[in-house]
Formats: sequence, structure tokens, C-alpha cells
Amino acid sequence: MLLKAYKNTRKVAINTISVTRPDIFVSEQNLKVLHLSDMHLENISISPADLHTMISKQPIDLIALTGDFLDRKRSIPKLAAYIQVLKETNPKYGMYAVFGNHDYVLKGKNFKALKDTLEENGCITLQNEHVTIDVNGKNVNIIGIDNYSTKHSDVQKAYNGLPGGYNLVLTHDPNVVLEMEDIPFDYLLSGHFHGGQIHWPKPYHLIKMGKLVRMKMVKGLHYHGGKPFYISEGLGQTGVNIRIGSRPEITFHELS
Repeated sequence: MLLKAYKNTRKVAINTISVTRPDIFVSEQNLKVLHLSDMHLENISISPADLHTMISKQPIDLIALTGDFLDRKRSIPKLAAYIQVLKETNPKYGMYAVFGNHDYVLKGKNFKALKDTLEENGCITLQNEHVTIDVNGKNVNIIGIDNYSTKHSDVQKAYNGLPGGYNLVLTHDPNVVLEMEDIPFDYLLSGHFHGGQIHWPKPYHLIKMGKLVRMKMVKGLHYHGGKPFYISEGLGQTGVNIRIGSRPEITFHELS
């Protein structure tokens, strides 16, 4: 059973999610976003070469990374190879990242080394801040809300000075969405729960991870206040390198 659970960590689900907002117009063509979360480089069964094979045949306009890259300084050099694979896809509108609770295990110079590694390899990191890009003459605001569970999040700061446009939110812990009922966003990408990772018979161990778990929202596409948000099952594992009742995930979102 343990061997099968380990093998499950190599059985990556490659999902395509289409999110249509008929009241919002951004582009004549869908905006294609590659979303990765929870790489957990201490426990990952997917190599950079594997990742390249899985994503290289898909057109990518933008890459979103929603945190928990690693939690040990020895893993920082390992990260560059993965980010380089992503960079080589030449996303038209760039690559953006937020940090998760495991990333904040690192302190001081080690956290800075993580951030520098991302940025030196072409990734824009967002800590309660936003970037506005032009997509065919329309604003798309990429809003990075820092990790909620470690009390790093500041929604108001992330939105400060935000122009009008399509609001794409990146964050690690999706529980922050419950405090955003009056905050304008069009789509939110997150991770954190790993789909339970050991989802058998139910992911009871997630109960301490916030209200969304009790609302049975631990993976996939959900809505809150009529607004869509997505919870990735993540690419790596934490604790032990096994999965039962869940699979690693790479997600292509088509925003139309």
C-alpha cells in the first residue's frame, strides 16, 4: 500500500479549467494561465525534465505560482532548475509568485535567498502588492496576497492604488477568500490543502486548516459570494512523500 501511495506522487493530473465571466471582457482570445502550487522540493517526485515534458506542448500566456516552494535552505539551489523550465516556456505576460506558510519557515537571509532565486530566474514575487499588465488594451491586475495562515496577508495593502480591470488574485491559503466578500476579484488561484494528500477515508487531518475545510472546499473550482476561486492539489508533498486519494496537479486555466 505504501509503495502504491508513493507511486501516486508521480501520477500527475494535468487539468484544464475554463472560467467564463460573461459580464467581463478582456480579450478576443482566452488568456491561458499555467498554475503550479505547493512544489515542496523536499518531497517531490517530478523532476525538472518531467515538468518540461508535461507543460511544453501547451501555449502559456502567464504563469502563476502560489507558494510553498520549500522549507529547508538546502533545497533553495534545487529550485532554480524548476523555475528555468517554466521560464523557457516564454510566457507572454510573465511569471508571478506568492509565498506560503512553509516558505516562511525560512528566516532572514535564507528567505531572501529563496526570493532572490525566484527573481533571478525571471519570476516577479508579490507580497501584498499588485502588477498591472496590458492584454490587448485592457488592464489585467495580478494581485498577490501574502499567506493568510501565517498572518502575512494584507488585502487592503495588496489592492492599494489598484486601477480598474480584470482582477486575478494569487494567494497560498484560500481561507482568505472568506474575508473578501466585499473585495473585487474576478478569479483567485491558491493551493495549501494538497487535496488532503492522504484523503482516506476523508481528510480529517485538514480540519485545523480553516473554515473552508469544514465547508468541504479542499480542492478544485469553487465559488464564494458568486466569485470563482481555485484550490490546486499541488505538485509536491509534505511530511511524507505519499498520496492516497489525491494526485499531484498541474493546471491550465483559460480565462475568457
